[in-house]
Amino acid sequence: MPASESGNAGGGVATTMFVTSRDGTRIAFDRTGEGPPLVLVAGAFGNRSFGNPMGALLEPHFTIINYDRRGRNESGDAPRYAVEREVEDIDALIREAGGSARVFGMSSGAVLALEAAVDGLEITKLALYEPPFVVDDSRSPIPEDYVTHIKGLVAAGRRGDAVEYVLTVAVDVPAEFVAQMRTEPVWPALEAVAHTLAYDGAIMGDTMSGKPLSSERAKRWASITVPTVVLDGGASPPFMHSGAQTLADVLPNAHRRTLEGQTHDVNADVLAPVLKDFFAG
Repeated sequence: MPASESGNAGGGVATTMFVTSRDGTRIAFDRTGEGPPLVLVAGAFGNRSFGNPMGALLEPHFTIINYDRRGRNESGDAPRYAVEREVEDIDALIREAGGSARVFGMSSGAVLALEAAVDGLEITKLALYEPPFVVDDSRSPIPEDYVTHIKGLVAAGRRGDAVEYVLTVAVDVPAEFVAQMRTEPVWPALEAVAHTLAYDGAIMGDTMSGKPLSSERAKRWASITVPTVVLDGGASPPFMHSGAQTLADVLPNAHRRTLEGQTHDVNADVLAPVLKDFFAG
């Protein structure tokens, strides 16, 4: 059974807590708000230290479980990574929340949430925002050695270069923008989680190859029967729309909704009401 313990209180607003995952790794989380539990699963780079404006908007309606994925911020890690361990982290959080929960996954975190649902975790509803699939030729595919290259840069102590590689190759941020980002206060926080970027690459697997979803992935995800909404932004690039529609078509109990004017950097004021209506319904 997972064990939790209090950390340092944050002015009465949120208390950092820890839950112990199956492999003994401690996962840090905040629990705020009131109502049915809702677990937030971040994508690449995301962690609790960046704030949670969407969670704050949802707190009047749900108990928000906002956690640091393993290897990030206050959460622990293990010598060897496996996607299954991150699924076990979510399971520990759901058990700590009372045994079942709604789950929202952002970007690669949406794919992690899918894997958690496939594994039979007690997820009552699932919301997924822009899983970054590349399943057609609307953008260049991610290189086959993507994960290996990230690991090599991190192993060589080039954490900043690993961050730049992911931003330019996977996220399509222009190199000149990344050069400016390197001078900004947020950059050290990005470098601090550089080693976990390979984790997100492992979660994505072959879904960014520019080819249709593999029959294996499609078959696995077709077993997910919980009510699901697949969300994308109307101003996002075409490959995001293709990925969202592909996933909505695979899941037997899902519908797609496009948020007009939004991008991958979705506005919490726009997204939160949509999640509230879906999860409360």
